[in-house]
Amino acid sequence: MPAIPADTSPSSPLNTQGRFITFEGLDGCGKSTQMQLCADALTQQGFDIIQTCNPGGTEIGKALRQTLLHHPGYVSETCELLMYVADRAQHMSEVVLPGLSQGKIVLCDRHVDSSVAYQGYGRGLDLLEIHTLNHIATQGRYPDLTFLFDADPALMRERVTARGAADRLEREQLNFYTRVREGFLHLAQENPERICVLDATQPIEKIHHAVLQALTR
Repeated sequence: MPAIPADTSPSSPLNTQGRFITFEGLDGCGKSTQMQLCADALTQQGFDIIQTCNPGGTEIGKALRQTLLHHPGYVSETCELLMYVADRAQHMSEVVLPGLSQGKIVLCDRHVDSSVAYQGYGRGLDLLEIHTLNHIATQGRYPDLTFLFDADPALMRERVTARGAADRLEREQLNFYTRVREGFLHLAQENPERICVLDATQPIEKIHHAVLQALTR
C-alpha cells in the first residue's frame, strides 16, 4: 500500500485539526472500497480516524436507512429528501462535529452532494431548497475534501446487478442515474477546490494512489 505523503504525517496540520472527507459517486463506483483503503492507510500512519456513512451512521440513521433503501411501498420524493436530511442532522451532531472537535479525520460514505445529485438532479426537486436544508442539517459545516468516483451509469448498473439483490434506489431506471451523474459532475465544476473527480473504471490500487496524492492538497 502506498505511503501517505510526507506533508500529511501525524505531526502535520492535517492531524492537529479535524478534517472532514467524503466519498461520493453512483452505486457501484467503488467509493466504499476506496474509503476503507484510505482509512487503513491513514491509520497505519498514526492518524486518528472515524469511518462513518450517511445515511446510517447513527442508531436513528440506521432506522432511516432501512426505510429509505428497503421500504416496499411508495415513498414520495419530498419524504425521501427529508429523511436523508434528518439523518444528516443527527449524524452531524452525534458523529461528525464531535469527531472534528477532537482533531480526528472523519471519513464519510456519502453526504450533502448525494442529496443534490439524487434528489435534486435525479428526482427533480428544487436545488435551492435542498441546499438550504443541507445547510441547516450540517450547521454550515461542509466537507473539506470530497472524492467523486465517476463512471458511465450503464457500467455502474452492471456492477450493481452483478452483486445481487438491488435496494429501492438501485432499482431506478438508467436515465435516473444519468441525471444523477450529471448532478455530481456539475457540483464538481462548481466546487473544484473541494471535489476531486477520479475515474472509477481504473484499477483499485491506481485509484487508491490518486486518493492519497489528493490528500496532500
